[in-house]
Amino acid sequence: MKRNVAILVFEDAEVLDFAGPFEVFAVTSQLNEGRYFDVGLVAADRSPVRAMNGMTVVPNWTWQRMPAPDVLVVVGGLGSRRAMTDAPLLAWVAQAAASAEVVLSVCGGARIVGALGLLDDRDATTHHQVFDELQAIAPAARLRRDARVVDAGRIVTTGGISAGIDGAFHVVSRLLGEPVAQRTAAYMEYRWDSGCAVAAASQT
Repeated sequence: MKRNVAILVFEDAEVLDFAGPFEVFAVTSQLNEGRYFDVGLVAADRSPVRAMNGMTVVPNWTWQRMPAPDVLVVVGGLGSRRAMTDAPLLAWVAQAAASAEVVLSVCGGARIVGALGLLDDRDATTHHQVFDELQAIAPAARLRRDARVVDAGRIVTTGGISAGIDGAFHVVSRLLGEPVAQRTAAYMEYRWDSGCAVAAASQT
């Protein structure tokens, strides 16, 4: 089964939040004859998006013109503060998350999924500077300040920035098996610790 991986981008998104998971999912597919994932950046339209510190990217897909995502990646960065109050963006994320197999929240992307109530009654993590803010946004979330990756069923959350790479490897391992993820990590010369993810029990 080939899965669509949609990585949400917006103004002032953190670069490694989207570039790291993009690389993990795309290289996994590359190493396996393109069988596993179609990976793309998605935004409201295909206009260039200026990410944190000036990097500009052009989305592959728009909200209205893309296949339904099987894996939805919601990234952070300073722009996530604006994004969590953007009604059209929230409506699209809510719709995409409802049918996605996995939602991967990276860093401050937890603000967005938290604003939608997707972290209620779940264990979750985020960037170490966002915990107090996230607790106010999603008071029913159970924040794991000690965790780099938290697997709470359909919702997987990660700590800050580089932790999104670990989160993406965890999702690949969950969907395709650890040997597939380890092969990608070896190719990328990335020291992925498969034990860095905390499994939260009895969450769907």
